[in-house]
Amino acid sequence: MKIAMPTAEGRLCRHFGHCERFAIVTADEDGNLTCEEVEPPPHEPGALPRWLRNQGVDVVIASGMGRRAQMFFEQFGIRVIVGAEPDDPLRVARAFLDGTLTVGPNVCDH
Repeated sequence: MKIAMPTAEGRLCRHFGHCERFAIVTADEDGNLTCEEVEPPPHEPGALPRWLRNQGVDVVIASGMGRRAQMFFEQFGIRVIVGAEPDDPLRVARAFLDGTLTVGPNVCDH
């Protein structure tokens, strides 16, 4: 499974579409996690969902994401989780996989 998160300064960042980088965390069948930081393509509607699908991403975890972006991900079969607090991507991914990830409201209002 691959989990993508928008990051800034090495932590999950608040706004999905304007992040510096993406952390792509891969969980193997034994539950081991590896994290790769990658630079996203320029921001434009639909570009990030296509790009992350091509990276093999199954789940996107974000603090905030607009509804339109969520719909693009759904079209590509990528699950979206919003309302996560900024933290280290490996800790966020581990909490998600363990079923202990706490999420609040979507911090994006568009």
